[in-house]
Amino acid sequence: MEPQDLTKVVLLACGSFNPITNMHLRMFELARDYLEDTGQYIVVRGIISAVGDGYKKKGLIEACHRVDMARLATDTSDWIKVDAWESQQPEWVETAKVMRHHYKELMTAEQNNDYVDTAKKRRIEATKHAFEDPSSYHTRRDNGPQLKLLCGADVLESFGVPNLWKHEDIAEIVGRYGLVCITRNGCDAHKFIHQSEVLWKHHKNIHVVREWVTNEISATHVRRALCRGQTVRYLLPDPVVSYIREHGLYSAESEQKNADVVLAPLQRHTGPSSS
Repeated sequence: MEPQDLTKVVLLACGSFNPITNMHLRMFELARDYLEDTGQYIVVRGIISAVGDGYKKKGLIEACHRVDMARLATDTSDWIKVDAWESQQPEWVETAKVMRHHYKELMTAEQNNDYVDTAKKRRIEATKHAFEDPSSYHTRRDNGPQLKLLCGADVLESFGVPNLWKHEDIAEIVGRYGLVCITRNGCDAHKFIHQSEVLWKHHKNIHVVREWVTNEISATHVRRALCRGQTVRYLLPDPVVSYIREHGLYSAESEQKNADVVLAPLQRHTGPSSS
């Protein structure tokens, strides 16, 4: 297949990045290799979107620090960038809404390219407006770039946690956009997809990527090591390690932040207004 016939893909990773680790970055490289090896796609961009402080996760430090560390970690990458929009919102934003935002941005950028002809601009504009309507997740894209959510198998399995995700958001993410899932020890992504009605319905839109080089770097374990004064070098990019040391981040006190607060999605999805 000629390069101009390949489908362009933008990978979006949403999460705490508390802090960003080498494994977060490796996920992007694994996903790009997998998609491009199919001979159908060319990955043109990776986006890291850190959750805002309104998520209220235990031990979550300020978004400004998490975004700065992510920018330092991706400084040498020519295709992975950090977007601060989600982190700057005053309240927690559902992942489906974050994806809508970035898809709209993607379509606007595509439309503004000088080489896009008038007919294609009309198709892009129609697609963009369709994606602004949450009820129309079955609407198909044109032949323009695709946006896919990049995540680990643990995030995929979190779809089964009661009240953590709305059913319609899961359907929108996997049905409208698509998912690239990196395997992780202790998680059986294929089994989980098979046992989930909504995931199985859209299983052709889910790419499961096997990580053969086992690497269980966990941000939780990294924070624990930092709190104990232990080295985390080679688990995080060196500039991130320096930033943490310079700003005195991650301590026993910071790990107790939001300890008595209910996680934002659980608050929202179990509240009086939840459906």
